Amino acid sequence: MSILGTRVIRTEDPRLLTAGGVYVDDLKEPDLNGALRATFVRSTVAHARITGIDTSEALAQPGVVAVLTAADMTDVPSPPPADFDPDAPPVEEPMPLGGPWSEPLLATDRVRYVGEPVAIVLTDSAYQGEDAAELVSVDYDILPAVPSIEAALAGESLLFPEAGTNVCQKRGADLDDSVFDSLDVVVEGDVVNQRVAAVPMEPRGAAAVWKDGRLTVWSSTQNAQTARLILTALGLKPDAIRVVAPDVGGGFGAKIGIDRDAIVVAWAAKHTGRPVRWAESRNENLLGMTQGRAQLHHIKIGGTRDGKIKAYRLEVIQDTGAYARMSGFLPSLTVLMAPGVYDIPNVQAGYKAVVTNGTPIAAYRGAGRPEAAATIERAVDWWAAEAGLDPAEVRKINFIKPEQFPYLTKTGAPYDTGDYEGALDKVLAAAGYERLRAEQKKRRESGDTRQLGLGLSSYVEITAADGVMGETAKLEVHRDGTATVYTGSSAHGQGHHTAFAMLVQEELGIPMDKVEVVHGDTDLIPKGTGTHASRSLQLGGSAVHKAAIEVKDEAAKRAASLFEASEADVVLDAATGTWHIAGDPDKSLSWAQVAEAASGGTLTANVTFTADRPTFPFGTHLSIAEVDTETGKVTLVRHVTADDAGPVLNPILMEGQRHGGIAQGAAQALVEEVLYDADGNPLTSTLADYGVITAAELPSFELITSETPTDVNPLGVKGIGEAGTIGATPAVQNAVIDAVSHLGVRHIDMPTTPERVWSAIQSATNTK
Repeated sequence: MSILGTRVIRTEDPRLLTAGGVYVDDLKEPDLNGALRATFVRSTVAHARITGIDTSEALAQPGVVAVLTAADMTDVPSPPPADFDPDAPPVEEPMPLGGPWSEPLLATDRVRYVGEPVAIVLTDSAYQGEDAAELVSVDYDILPAVPSIEAALAGESLLFPEAGTNVCQKRGADLDDSVFDSLDVVVEGDVVNQRVAAVPMEPRGAAAVWKDGRLTVWSSTQNAQTARLILTALGLKPDAIRVVAPDVGGGFGAKIGIDRDAIVVAWAAKHTGRPVRWAESRNENLLGMTQGRAQLHHIKIGGTRDGKIKAYRLEVIQDTGAYARMSGFLPSLTVLMAPGVYDIPNVQAGYKAVVTNGTPIAAYRGAGRPEAAATIERAVDWWAAEAGLDPAEVRKINFIKPEQFPYLTKTGAPYDTGDYEGALDKVLAAAGYERLRAEQKKRRESGDTRQLGLGLSSYVEITAADGVMGETAKLEVHRDGTATVYTGSSAHGQGHHTAFAMLVQEELGIPMDKVEVVHGDTDLIPKGTGTHASRSLQLGGSAVHKAAIEVKDEAAKRAASLFEASEADVVLDAATGTWHIAGDPDKSLSWAQVAEAASGGTLTANVTFTADRPTFPFGTHLSIAEVDTETGKVTLVRHVTADDAGPVLNPILMEGQRHGGIAQGAAQALVEEVLYDADGNPLTSTLADYGVITAAELPSFELITSETPTDVNPLGVKGIGEAGTIGATPAVQNAVIDAVSHLGVRHIDMPTTPERVWSAIQSATNTK
């Protein structure tokens, strides 16, 4: 019986639930004994010239060893000149230094957001650093803030005056209004995909030591190998750097590579010759860690009365924050995925990216794809309401059909496989859609103050878009019959250890409890790409699968030699993990015996798996919400989903990913938003101000199984880590709007807070 597809309890959990995780700030490495504590001095203003920094009072405080500024970083190579060509190709990776619209590691002549690091204070204890940092005096010549997309486009204040514009990148679209002219129903409007914070359980942190000519950095990172590459910006060769990722308390894209503040910590260790540790506060995290989304969309959608959508336009304006770290990469993904699951004859999509005086924007769970799905799914519901049609029927009429795959969209996305109508039908049946519509009608007719809303979202997303970069795996079977997997993927909650051990047991018959999985250490795994873009199982897992096959092939040769038989006559019984001669199972060899016969007593395979194209998971979410029309309060009462990422390796792991993703997606629709005032001051810099969702605001999610394989990898799997987020957000938003649409409400931007919902009801009532 195959172990694949069975509910195997996570092997990672006993340690985490008993002894607990070992995060960066928990490290007790001998090399970190006597480490200095780093505290950053951060800008308290959004936009200003720095006219002076006085560190003397801070240096005079007890325990203060050094206060360092950009002026001290003379041993760091200068960043390349800023690139002010807004038509330049999209930046596809966060840059360590320089890149488009150059960003210093520590502010030099100007600050561009509240929280930008200006100096680093090194002390004997963390508490001494907090006190000393407050005594560093920074003189600012305040400049007009650019707190929003609208202000950036107005151009009255420029973050990079030499550029002459705040538009750092753009990709035009052929905007042809004639395709809408003859259509029966056309809807046009703006959709906001607001700025949100990643809020990982563990904020950012790093520890660094320079010893024997090598720099070792422990970092809370999703990619140890990428982090090492970024650290070469300090003027070091890769083999002079070791990066270790201990337990990581959440990443969600905001910990891809290594944070710029951690680069400064690594430099400080090299500069001072002493170990340095840094762990940020929650307030620092909400100010300094990269944030997500932050797009303004202008849409136009049109079709005929029979429900056929004929044309769709998406114009994206991306707020990149103060520095264009991912520049056009995020909105280019939004443009790529613009048409979603629909076969629309005319699609027009383009973007602009602008700099503002906010925390820089980078990848956040979904990275450009949730924004596309949120808007096309909102647009379809908006259009269906204007056409007087049921949103489920409109979707069915316009879906790409199963027989059309593989399918190339009008924006160039090569969809591999899909059954969009099948997923929708499963959700409608499981939820009792017709009964829910009947209940909704009853409440509307009775004038109930608690109205029912049904919100649909049928989505498709792209995963492992960087498949050509591949992923590495090394598998060793030892003379004691145990196995070790070294993977370039990086685990931070997904269940890699369980999944990869299952793959080894399936292929080799070595029990999971005899399989160790190692990740996140560049000395042990020098090559790897890491964990992001829902790539781990389809690339990292496929690499483990490939390595297992190679080990099995080598073991067959060894076993044949031991049996003094032909290799063709030797078979592996994966159920028992033993080798024997075909037709003679009584005479067998264990993995330990076969490995003992190998060179060095170890069977080894070292592989890289690459994919020539990405995969496209899909699904449907139905959210059922109640809205109190007197107060605007939203209660999410049910959420039913079918998320299809191909064959399920372990339902427990998949359900965990779906639950977490749905919660984050619902949170954006209901409560989460990073806000700034007119001067660029953050209004949501603590968890008392930023509305993180809790279990109390969420129902138990109803998860339906749907499995459509892909041919892109040997496991047939697609990514699932971001799917729940992508499907949930528009479903919840649509449910809220649907609940009050009979009152004349046509659209409510996210988050659908009670105040915003109540105001929409009042506005609709007053305009009747």
